[in-house]
Amino acid sequence: MYDEVCLKAFLEQQEKLFKEPVAENIEEAEEFLEDCMAVVVKNIKEVRAYFDAEGADISGMSNEELEEASEVFSLPDGRYLIVEA
Repeated sequence: MYDEVCLKAFLEQQEKLFKEPVAENIEEAEEFLEDCMAVVVKNIKEVRAYFDAEGADISGMSNEELEEASEVFSLPDGRYLIVEA
């Protein structure tokens, strides 16, 4: 479900959301993301739409603030991984 780009990015950036690593390798990262039902979206517009659909109050947040949210992981190819744990 999650490609290698997502898994590697999560492994590298997981301490943005968690104080301690929750995954040590690609397999653990994939299992964790599946358990959390993490979502991959194409762009920041879809990040905003995701949080709107979830009922989060993000109306006053800029795109940059959304990108910096602890649940949002920027992927090197321009997509975003959203992990709500």
